[in-house]
Amino acid sequence: MSDDIPLNDPLQLQSKLARTLRRARELQPVSVGSTPARDLPHPGTATLYRYGSAEGVPLLIIYSLVNRPYILDLSCERSVIGALVRGGITVYLLDWGYPGPMDRFQRLDDYIEDEIDCAVDSITARHATERVSILGVCQGGTLAICYAALRAERVRNLITLATPVDFQTPQDTLYRIVRHVNIERLTQALGNVPAIGLNALFTGLKPFQLLCRRYLTLAELDADDQALQAFLRLEQWMYDSPDQAGVAFVQFVRDFYQANGLVAGSLQLCGENVNPIRFTGPLFNVYATADHLVPPAAAKALANLTGSLAYREAELPGGHLGLFISRHAHRRLYPTLVEWLHQCSEPVLR
Repeated sequence: MSDDIPLNDPLQLQSKLARTLRRARELQPVSVGSTPARDLPHPGTATLYRYGSAEGVPLLIIYSLVNRPYILDLSCERSVIGALVRGGITVYLLDWGYPGPMDRFQRLDDYIEDEIDCAVDSITARHATERVSILGVCQGGTLAICYAALRAERVRNLITLATPVDFQTPQDTLYRIVRHVNIERLTQALGNVPAIGLNALFTGLKPFQLLCRRYLTLAELDADDQALQAFLRLEQWMYDSPDQAGVAFVQFVRDFYQANGLVAGSLQLCGENVNPIRFTGPLFNVYATADHLVPPAAAKALANLTGSLAYREAELPGGHLGLFISRHAHRRLYPTLVEWLHQCSEPVLR
């Protein structure tokens, strides 16, 4: 914690916090989504966006179901999507939106067959190619691994960021919480899983850092509008979470956390066994050293399961969100990923 925070002077701390909160109200609403996007036709319930020129190397981003994807495009200074577009990548993003009561029976199989596969159809048709590169983020990376295992002939390259594969590592706090939960009974009572409950769960994993420390450091921002806006954007994202489709949530907790299906070899989706060894293309797996949601061991397990003949791994310092918004990631990681994508992709014709 910064030495500038006057913890030994409560009145000064209160004054600084009051000034910051007044300024925060004046700066609202903050803008997110700095990179221009085009909404494309898509037959599923998700929205398919395209960023950048249609002439670049196509890349489909599959994001987590439990958060909103604009963490990848929070601001011009810290935009994963912007960095990829500037590097000559045509970025496509599936935005899952906000599941409603009618979506409670949506399955993981539906996300793969009706959303991801249809998006791949659209992208390959637009770029006159048979395969597309995929970047999966967190839970979206797990779905991307499953898709690459089931439809290996459709995936050119695979990038996984902060992606859990082994869901029962010793450091995995989420596993210890859900391993004995009767998740079916929960969703029978609730239908969809409320976002507010998941937000409380995630905050409870690191309560001091995400509550006490985070808001005490807010006092430091009383005279720094740029830093305060960055704080507000991240705050907006953290609590802008969709409810979870009930059946898909049950599947994910039961088959990945409780059964550890990818590691055990027991995972079944879309009527098939999901075996990551089927994907033999280039694979770049990235994880963070201090990730409390996806411990390094949970992500590194992919190396022993994939059939990739060109597997590459990168470790970044910091926590989960640092992979997307830290200076280090934007200085080192994303230029490397852009170069790797170009090297591993054949020329793409419109």
